[in-house]
Amino acid sequence: MARVQPPQDRAWRGFTRTLLLAMAGLFAAYLTLAVVVDPYDTGRSSLLSRGAIRPQGPRTASALRGRDPAYSGAVIGNSHIQLIEPAALTRLTGIPFVQLSVPATGPAEQFALLGWYLKHHARPDAIVLSADAFWCSDDPTFPSEHGFPYWLLGDWPDYLQGLLRFTAAQETINRLGWLLNPRRKQAASDGWWDYESNYLSQGFGRDPAKKAALERPVGPEAEPHHGGPFPVADRLRVELAGVPAETAVVLVFPPVYARAEPPAGSPRDAAEAACRAQVRSALAVHPLNTVIDGRAGRPEADNPDLFFDQTHYRLPLARALTDEIAAAIVRLRTHATE
Repeated sequence: MARVQPPQDRAWRGFTRTLLLAMAGLFAAYLTLAVVVDPYDTGRSSLLSRGAIRPQGPRTASALRGRDPAYSGAVIGNSHIQLIEPAALTRLTGIPFVQLSVPATGPAEQFALLGWYLKHHARPDAIVLSADAFWCSDDPTFPSEHGFPYWLLGDWPDYLQGLLRFTAAQETINRLGWLLNPRRKQAASDGWWDYESNYLSQGFGRDPAKKAALERPVGPEAEPHHGGPFPVADRLRVELAGVPAETAVVLVFPPVYARAEPPAGSPRDAAEAACRAQVRSALAVHPLNTVIDGRAGRPEADNPDLFFDQTHYRLPLARALTDEIAAAIVRLRTHATE
């Protein structure tokens, strides 16, 4: 004879079933809403895309900037190349440029951005890459102390999983409010961010302690992860295989202040030189390439007025570097058509 469940058991089971169904419904409703809103405008849903960037950091804004078809040229790196103004490159080369540099990133994040850009630009005109000291690591995973939203640039499963976080839910609501605001503010579509004022507000260029830090020489020893071989060389070869042969690729070793250069002949000097040599060799697999070496003992490197700290240069030097990058791009493209 079947056992009859007590009324309270049946009521509890019914309540539990209803609660679980309600939670599943809310989960599905949120995920549907988040996909439709596309909080960072990755292009996976175009229903609410307005082609404009809501003010936000470059880490997330790069999802829209990197897929924008208006830009057939891109600058990719971190704060060591971020002062290269895309509008100036556009004016000097005739190529519409976007800045995809993200502060505090290394090669892993930068190659992810390159892949995202190439996914949305089958035949770009030019790409500028910045190879700083973070490239010279012996760890092929290129770990970073700072988080990066790889899920924004990933496939659908990664993207859906990424939406299941509190910050993404917040941004979904924020984007809805921004879309409904007729006076909504917009960020620069080309990614230009002049951070000079930020550094100046922190006392760089004036604070005696910061000036003293600028003049502190580095030691002669080799730092950790600077002994080689350098996995970035093999990784760069792989990434360049996805770049069309007719795309001009300019790789920049960004300038550093003279005191940041290791003593000539020291272990660190040898390691850093070896790293740059391996990067040059990897770059050579691409038929339309050139290197701009800001570490080549330039006289500007001795001028403290051109640097905030030992690795961040100021606008005057950035403008000179911009001219040099533009000239290199024009030269490469001219030779390609001869």
